[in-house]
Amino acid sequence: MTMPPPPHQPPHNPYGGPVPPPGQPGAFGAPQGYPPQGFPQQGVPPHGVPPGYQGPGAGGWGQPPVGPPPKKGLSAGAIVAIVIGSLVLVGGLGYAVKAGLDGVAGDFPEATHQLVVPKTLLGGEYTLVSDLSDTQGKEIEEAPDLTVKDATAAVGQYSAEDESVLVLSGLYGRIRSGESTRGSILKGAATEKGSKLVVKPRDFTPAGYGVTIRCQVTTSRNGLATTTLPMCAWGDGNTAAAVALVAPESATADPRDIDLAELAEKTARIRAEIRKPIA
Repeated sequence: MTMPPPPHQPPHNPYGGPVPPPGQPGAFGAPQGYPPQGFPQQGVPPHGVPPGYQGPGAGGWGQPPVGPPPKKGLSAGAIVAIVIGSLVLVGGLGYAVKAGLDGVAGDFPEATHQLVVPKTLLGGEYTLVSDLSDTQGKEIEEAPDLTVKDATAAVGQYSAEDESVLVLSGLYGRIRSGESTRGSILKGAATEKGSKLVVKPRDFTPAGYGVTIRCQVTTSRNGLATTTLPMCAWGDGNTAAAVALVAPESATADPRDIDLAELAEKTARIRAEIRKPIA
């Protein structure tokens, strides 16, 4: 008696299951030739993984990361326009010269020190972009004030490779009370049009510099943008100045997150670099 031929047997599958004939659906309905289950293909999460799950690596299963896009900082040009264009610092010094020391008695000290605007600051980290002493600085020199004699402006804009902007705005001469002038500089900056004081002035005494630095943080409204402006100032018998240091990222940071102690230390270093004896 002739036996009927045995039914067709699918070839052996080393992964433990039968391999479907060509063109037939595989496991979970996937056609033959697709990756076996447990080996996710690019852009497709494995079976049972909820949508949006981020697997190993920055892109998960070949998809872009889930979440809000990173917050963009302001450009260096925008920072310069806000800091210098709005005259926050120079205006602050103008306030100090005009109204800083009313009613303060005492003799004027001897002129022993001056301020310079060097080509670099903080050991070469910041490079001079523009010396504004003869332009915006004229507002400081020409403002009448009976408590400052022989005022000469020292104003400079600096930048770093990371697009940080540093603005130095100061004066030198014979100042009756440097401490009061220091406070008036910051008060003037905080009362400029569009400015709002968010972090009140605090005093710091960086080790090794023999000077008290006072710092604060304001915000400046310019159109639809609000910029965070940290600032420190000093004042002595011959010199008074404010230093503002803003990076593209910190310009949009929460004012309360600004490290004022670090800025105070940098301000003390800047003072040591630009305050020179009069020959």
